[in-house]
Amino acid sequence: MHEMSLCEAIIETAEKQASIQQYKSVKCIHLEIGELSCVEAEAMHFAFDAVAKGSIADGATLHIDRVPGQGWCSQCEAKVKIKQRYDACPICEFYPLDIRQGDAMRIKDMEVI
Repeated sequence: MHEMSLCEAIIETAEKQASIQQYKSVKCIHLEIGELSCVEAEAMHFAFDAVAKGSIADGATLHIDRVPGQGWCSQCEAKVKIKQRYDACPICEFYPLDIRQGDAMRIKDMEVI
């Protein structure tokens, strides 16, 4: 489950920022996770609760916003919505599409005290 290592990296980031910005604890972390990123939101919640115990984010809530997949078709020059990484263009059926959105995960913001 790679979600566990992703949550460990999130906690490490929060702890590094706490030493830089002088906050004591994290109350909430907001993530953006792309639909094409192969990251399961339910697994992230489970892993986060386990990894956060005893850390600066112990007791924090995790909010996840899903980012839809979007591709660019160089054949018909259209920006199209995609559900899977290797979808063909729904307009002209050209393959492969250049992924423009929805394949990443990022910390959007954190509520801290």
